[in-house]
Amino acid sequence: MEKVILYVDFPHEGPFGKEMAENLKDLAKSINEEPGFIWKVWTESEKDKEVGGIYLFESRKSADIYLEKHKVRLEEWGYKNVTYKIFEINENLTNINHSPI
Repeated sequence: MEKVILYVDFPHEGPFGKEMAENLKDLAKSINEEPGFIWKVWTESEKDKEVGGIYLFESRKSADIYLEKHKVRLEEWGYKNVTYKIFEINENLTNINHSPI
């Protein structure tokens, strides 16, 4: 199975921390239902005014499908200057470093 990482980050004025978690709880739950989704790490830097995420998907196709949906959502919410990248995973080296993939 070809697992891939989707990396997303973008400028964000806030909220952060617990307030962001409360505001986005329903979104977080809905992401669990996306086809091919395995896990997500939510990232934030209040200091740098930036948020994003690192997602693991079971295939490039499932990551691409989710990415198109996510792009639309972020555009509707008014976010600009969003960085999106999809990376293949070198599982041989990743396993040496104890990754839970």
